[in-house]
Amino acid sequence: MLRSALLNVMVAAARKAGRALKRDFGEVEHLQVSLKGPANFVTAADRKAEETLRAELEKARPGYGFLGEEGGLQEGSDRSHTWIVDPLDGTTNFLHGIPQFAISIALQREDTIVAGVIYNPANEELFMAERGKGAFLNDQRIRVAGRQRLADAVICCGLPHLGRGELGQFRKEFEQVQEKVAGLRRFGAASLDLAWVAAGRFDAFWERNLSPWDMAAGILMVREAGGYVGDCDGGDQMLARRSIVCGNETMHREILALLKAANRP
Repeated sequence: MLRSALLNVMVAAARKAGRALKRDFGEVEHLQVSLKGPANFVTAADRKAEETLRAELEKARPGYGFLGEEGGLQEGSDRSHTWIVDPLDGTTNFLHGIPQFAISIALQREDTIVAGVIYNPANEELFMAERGKGAFLNDQRIRVAGRQRLADAVICCGLPHLGRGELGQFRKEFEQVQEKVAGLRRFGAASLDLAWVAAGRFDAFWERNLSPWDMAAGILMVREAGGYVGDCDGGDQMLARRSIVCGNETMHREILALLKAANRP
């Protein structure tokens, strides 16, 4: 693929932050056996990654706003552009030495996501998308899976922690979906879950109680791979409603119908 100047900026920032995260990930294994554990170390790695991303993106595009998981929203002089960044999606995986985590960078122009990068430094998988130009994994074009039957589908989902999110609601939804599909998976990093739907590895994905930085890049990734994306209530307000359902047209429709059935009074 021919990358635009904008994507080159995003990829360079992700790779720079990713090099440090990969080194830190190597240290986590040694810290697992310590009495204190790696939690403080991982928190520091998360913050350091966000600082690197912010510095690199600001240097290339001064004036753009920045919405990050660690630092919140910092408005820039250019009110029409905002970076939406998760420096370490899948923190719990990272903390336990599980190589399923990612840096997620999206650029929002006005109210539209126009570019996205999702990068897993552990295995060097780099997902990229730009509005109207398709989605790519390491420069190879990707498309959502074409399966049309739920019975053949592997679906990914989020899993709320006890005390956080609507666990009762999730259990009803899980039960509805589980008996209709070939398999359900929970991988622990929403940005990668979305990228994997875009790449055809998962047939669909749904999750509630997400933040904008968890899914902004992934929303564009799935759409540019030919998929359908909406919120869990059947609308198009994923960032505002903090929920997402995606897949090909059939899977998106079928999963939405199951969620609706699970939430009937």
